[in-house]
Amino acid sequence: MKTLRLILGDQLNSKHSWFNGDQSNYVYCFFEMRQETDYVKHHLQKVIGFFAAMREFSKELQANGCDVVYYNLDTKENTQNLSDNLNQLVKALDIENFEYQEPDEYRLDQQLVTFCKTLSIKSKVYSTEHFYTKRQDLTAFFKDKKQWIMESFYRDMRKKHDVLMVAGQPEGGKWNYDKSNRNKWKEKESIPEFKAFKNDVSEILSVIKSEKIETIGHFNSKYFEYPINRKQALEQLKYFCEHLLIHFGDYQDAMHTEQVYLFHSRLSFAMNCKIISPKAIVKTVLNYWRKHGDDINISQVEGFIRQIIGWREYMRGMYWALMPEYKTLNYLENTSTLPDFFWTGDTKMNCLKSAITNSLDNGYAHHIQRLMITGNYALLTQINPDEVDAWYLGIYVDAVEWVQLPNTRGMSQFADGGKIATKPYVSSGSYINKMSNYCDDCYYNKKEKIGERACPFNSLYWNFLDDKREKLNTNFRMKMMYSLLNKMNPEDLHNIKLRASDIIKNPDNY
Repeated sequence: MKTLRLILGDQLNSKHSWFNGDQSNYVYCFFEMRQETDYVKHHLQKVIGFFAAMREFSKELQANGCDVVYYNLDTKENTQNLSDNLNQLVKALDIENFEYQEPDEYRLDQQLVTFCKTLSIKSKVYSTEHFYTKRQDLTAFFKDKKQWIMESFYRDMRKKHDVLMVAGQPEGGKWNYDKSNRNKWKEKESIPEFKAFKNDVSEILSVIKSEKIETIGHFNSKYFEYPINRKQALEQLKYFCEHLLIHFGDYQDAMHTEQVYLFHSRLSFAMNCKIISPKAIVKTVLNYWRKHGDDINISQVEGFIRQIIGWREYMRGMYWALMPEYKTLNYLENTSTLPDFFWTGDTKMNCLKSAITNSLDNGYAHHIQRLMITGNYALLTQINPDEVDAWYLGIYVDAVEWVQLPNTRGMSQFADGGKIATKPYVSSGSYINKMSNYCDDCYYNKKEKIGERACPFNSLYWNFLDDKREKLNTNFRMKMMYSLLNKMNPEDLHNIKLRASDIIKNPDNY
């Protein structure tokens, strides 16, 4: 019986059980499709990266004796649609069974469920064997609970998987070292040079251009520098352990004009493509730390592991618990339009200029840049979350919807009304100054609220609190800020709101 097995672009797991045993009855298929390049406008490096990783994995399977059908973007037989391509192969190859792994995007999941209903042959769906949890585990964990707080889920994950645990208690005596992970980088600790892989993608770049795929961002090289296969991902992981882990926790929230990556691992693209598993990463980091514990504080390790077994798994669980309605939520009723400078970086606000330019140049920004710079600004200027979602999904090399959507619509934009975040993550210029050097050479004054040179974040912040008072003033975590707002001189607030209104109406003038 000949079986067709589909591998999506984020299912490049060479350790999957599919690849054990005799492969003579299986045909594996990969498709580069406009269906995927065009449903949102992606960063050029993102499209290149996914295609490069897919081609690498296809070659690996073929080298291991697997029968592979691979449609390049410009392959003549490529219909550019997943269902049509599959139907074509089912007929052409006399396929008797169709198998696929659970997609991690709701859109693709629904497409494949619908496709299988049209088949006259048997079909079967498998786990991707990548995550710690199953799709609905988080829903089951929080059953009958009013709030789905990540920290309680994270602690349960630590216990369940025996990660940083000693005799049932958190190793080191604390569950969470987040308070140690909020330092500003003051250039005292040297940062090793970025480990860059020389993956020649000139052929892929040529095809993308010839097929006139519309993209965003920049790519001024023929080399894609992120890991695109398991060997490279393991090298990157080793590099992180040996050179970056020592200060990861200290500066995981820090931002700097001269540093794109600081001490971050740069493994998210490989992990989100399933080239390397979260379990392999956690195991390797723990083993390295056990051998070098005298040099590396537990706060560095816990901060990193929390992002993986806590936040990452939590976000996936929330995505599957709340879709498809989640994608339509707009609790704060925001309707503004994304400024043009989000596509160019052309703004006098140094923090936004730096974060957006880095994103356009590298397809990368770490979580605080995404949350407290671009996300903070988008929320304060009350931008429609649909536009914010599309930008975040497109701009980052590692962006796939299951992790992007709950982070953006929930954590960043509070469009879900508090299902993920317990309060809106907004701030004035003071937080940005605390965590970065962005304010040092900025055109605007971080201390002023009104006036031509006043930091836009300051007036936007107080204006946002006033505009959204009806929806937010009963939020316990906002109580102190509303107390301060209520004491503000009415004339001062009026002038603040006038300036904020002009920024919201004319964002590209700033």
